Amino acid sequence: MNSDHNKAVVKEFDDLGNGNGNGDLGRLDDLCAPDMVNHALAPGAKPGIEGTRDVLRGARRDTHPACWLESHVVAEGDMVVQFGVREHDWQGGSFRGFEVPAGTYTRDTAFAYRLVDGRIAERWAIRDDLAMLLQLGALRDLR
Repeated sequence: MNSDHNKAVVKEFDDLGNGNGNGDLGRLDDLCAPDMVNHALAPGAKPGIEGTRDVLRGARRDTHPACWLESHVVAEGDMVVQFGVREHDWQGGSFRGFEVPAGTYTRDTAFAYRLVDGRIAERWAIRDDLAMLLQLGALRDLR
């Protein structure tokens, strides 16, 4: 597939993750390869499409959508990278061993995708979790 098609697949996937679009998580079966590897899933989560679907259901994007404040998408061949600043609402609770109060925060985020035959075969997430922890008061700024 060409880069424009691959960018369109990633955009639809991203829209599902942000609570945009029709919210039909069944679309993951069309957007993702059956043996998709989502490297961003938590340890112990179901792998692949089912684990991704569980994360999107649990994220409550319908009531607390994430959004890009700034986004840049670059595609070459079967690789697509999206980088920018995202805003999220955190409902409060444990995150990576820290108790984090509820609130809104922003952080730099990059998602990388490898597509095979026009479907997402691999996905990575690179996020500035330290910025989240600092903004929400789970850590104090040591500057």
